[in-house]
Amino acid sequence: MNGTTGVRLASLLDAARAGDRSSIDSIVREMTPLLWHVARAQGLDRETSADVVQTTWFRLLGSLDGIRTPQALTSWLVTVTKREAWRVTRARRERATDTELFADLSDPAPTPEDQAVSASANRELWATLRQLPERCQRLLRVVAFVHRPDYRQIGSALGMPVGAVGPTRGRCLAKLRTLLIQNATESGGDPGGRV
Repeated sequence: MNGTTGVRLASLLDAARAGDRSSIDSIVREMTPLLWHVARAQGLDRETSADVVQTTWFRLLGSLDGIRTPQALTSWLVTVTKREAWRVTRARRERATDTELFADLSDPAPTPEDQAVSASANRELWATLRQLPERCQRLLRVVAFVHRPDYRQIGSALGMPVGAVGPTRGRCLAKLRTLLIQNATESGGDPGGRV
C-alpha cells in the first residue's frame, strides 16, 4: 500500500469513528482482497480464511477508537488477520487427530512451482496492460482489485460519465484479451491456457 492509500484509509477510519457507516464499507471493500491473501498465505483453507477475515472485521469494529495511528490501519488489519490465522491453526492442531490433519491438507497452499507460474503470468498481464491506452490502464487498475466497483466513484475519479464506465471497461478488457492472445501467439505459447 502506498502513502496515498494509507492517508485515504486513515481518513475513512476517522469518518467511521464519527459514525459514517459507508466509510467502514469502503475500508472492507478495499482491504478484503489483501486480508484474504494474508489468511490464505498462512495455509488456511477457503472456509477458514473467510472466518478469519470476518473475525478481523469484527475486531476492527470493536477497536475503532483504540487504533492510535490511523495511517497504520493496513498494518493493524494484516497483523490481526495473521494472529487470528495462527490462533485458528494452533487450536486445530491441539484438537486434531492424524485423520483430521490429513483431511485439512485437501486444500494446500500453492507450491513454489505454482507460485512461480502465477508470478510469471501476473508479470505478463501487467506488461500487456501497459500496452493499452492510458485511459484503459487507469480504469482497469481501479476495477482489478474491487469485487463490486462503484461506477459513480470510478467515473468521478477518472473524469468519465457514469454510463460510460461499464462499456469502456468492456472495450478495454477486449483490447487486453486481444493483446494477450497476440503476445502468446508471437512467443509460441498457448493463448487458450492463459486468457
